[in-house]
Parts: sequence; structure tokens; C-alpha cells
Amino acid sequence: MTSVGIGKECLGWAARDPSGVLSPWTFTRRVLGSEDVSLDITHCGVCYADVVWTRNKMGDSKYPLVPGHEIVGVVREVGSGVHSFKVGDHVGVGTYVNSCRECEYCDEGLEVHCLKGSVHTFNSVDTDNTITKGGYSSFIVVHERYCFKIPDNYPLAQAAPLLCAGLTVYTPMMRHNMNQPGKSLGVIGLGGLGHLAVKFGKAFGLNVTVFSTSKSKEKEALSILGADKFVVSSDPQQMSALARSLDFIIDTASGDHQFDPFMSLLKTFGVLVLVGFPSEIKLQPANLILGAKTIAGSLTGGTKQTKEMLEFCAANKIYPEIEVVPIQYANEALERMINKDVKYRFVIDIENSLK
Repeated sequence: MTSVGIGKECLGWAARDPSGVLSPWTFTRRVLGSEDVSLDITHCGVCYADVVWTRNKMGDSKYPLVPGHEIVGVVREVGSGVHSFKVGDHVGVGTYVNSCRECEYCDEGLEVHCLKGSVHTFNSVDTDNTITKGGYSSFIVVHERYCFKIPDNYPLAQAAPLLCAGLTVYTPMMRHNMNQPGKSLGVIGLGGLGHLAVKFGKAFGLNVTVFSTSKSKEKEALSILGADKFVVSSDPQQMSALARSLDFIIDTASGDHQFDPFMSLLKTFGVLVLVGFPSEIKLQPANLILGAKTIAGSLTGGTKQTKEMLEFCAANKIYPEIEVVPIQYANEALERMINKDVKYRFVIDIENSLK
């Protein structure tokens, strides 16, 4: 075991103001504690959260801001009390790096719902009262509880999107018992989250229908991702043909859209889970009450689900579709993501481009 060291200089890319433009910035990571793991970051996924906070869309951004919460890398140092990890292990860090560890949700491994609020991987107050800095950086120090072993046979670049996008769809699928072979799943939206919902659905043995406003995504949805059907959601005829045919729907769309047409596709006792962030949810009460349907929300997931999901992906050879880019391309990647010009997740090659 390595003894506790001193805070070390870290190179990252940061936004300085609400323009969100990223550029190189050097800062100091917190001191390695006895229960901490320090990892050299090899890759970091690009999530829409990176756009939201670099551009201060929530009004609480603390600049300079280093984004990134789909982090993977190799352990470089461990605190004296760490027993779960050793130097050289492949590990990941997701959307939060601390929680109270005392409330009922932390006790159940659902730290994302911590009653005192989980500490986000960037733009939150850390244990030493500094502001957390994310994965667009050379290394990170995190308590071992919020660090996850990446199976040895799983490629690090493809593991990165699992830490947020993958977990965000896996968690509600498990919570609402969507892992039932032969059942039917609808996936609304085919971006970073949606394409993984399709992959999980097929691994669970579901019949999967993709809903998109873009007909151009049909070929990839069916041939590359393995969906069973593709429906242009703006076509009333295609939609009505699927009335009362789905057991589950995962809604990954963050743009404003109508909910009633999708609720009518659910069978009796069907469940629609919203993981996107449209500005409002409006639906006719009858579309919820008749058929005793459920509409639910879901955030990412806790440490328990994260470990399960990583093992499930490795065992079932589920790999996100990614485009690997250097850190110098980060600003363009964010713009392209805003314009939905990515198949299906950008991953920054930190190891080979951040020098």
C-alpha cells in the first residue's frame, strides 16, 4: 500500500465562463486520504451534463469548471486503508464521488439518492471544501466506495459511457423488472442513452422497438443495434399500429414531446420511465388511469447497480458505440452533441492527448 501523499498538480481542460469554451488549466487535486484511490484517467465520456454546467444552464456553475463524469483509468496510488483496489487495476468513476454514507439510501447502495445530497464528480463541494473537478483531466482522487472495478477483458474506452449513460438506463430497467425475456420494450430517442437501452433490452431477451423523429436512423437501429422494429414517432399511422402492444417504454428524449401518443402504446399495467429532461410532462389522465399504467422517473444509479451493470456488460459483451476524440476536440464534440451529430457517444482519449 502507498502512504498518504500531498496534493498533486493536475492538468485539465476547463470552462472559464458561461460561453462554455474549454481550454487547458492546471489545478491541484486533494490530498490522498487513507481510504482514497488515485487513478490516471485514460478516457472520459462526453455527456450532455458537460454542456449544461460548462454553460451555466442551471445557474450554479462554479468557474473554472472541469467537466466529465464518465471516467475510466488505471489506479496509480491507494491510501493505506484501501483493500478493494491495487495499483494497476482498471477502474471507473461515475456521476458522484461522495455521499453521507449514513442515510437509508446510502445504506442500500443507492447513494445517488442520498438524503443529504450526493457530491457530484464536478461542480460540487468536496470533502476538503474545494470544488470537485471532473474527468477532462489527467487524474482524479476519489474515495474507494465511489470507484468501480472495470472487468479486465472490457475495453476502457467503451467502459466510459457505461458510468452515466449505461447506468441511467440499466437502473430503471432492473427496478421495473424489464429483464423478462419475451416482453416488449419501446425506446424513445436513439442517442447515447437510447442506443444502450436497445442493447440492454436485447440482452434481456426483449422485443425492442425504437421510436425516433429521424427516419435516417432506421438502418442503424435495426442492423447495428439489433432492434426488432423502427417507428417514426411523428407518423400517426405507424404509431396507431402499435396501440397497446408494449410492456415497457424507456423515454430518453430531452426535447419537448407529447406523452399521450406513447402512453396509448402501453399494455394494461405498462410502465413508461422517463430518463430525459423535457421542460414539462403533460398527458390526459385517462391515458394513465385506463389500463392502470405507470409513468416513472429515474436518475442514474447507486454503487450496487453500477457494479452489477459493469459485470453484466462484460458477461454479455455489451459495448457502447463510440467515437474516440482527443481532448483538443472537446469543444467541437460538445457542439456536435448539441446538434445530435454523434453515433452514439463521444469518448475523449485523455491518456494519449492530454499532455
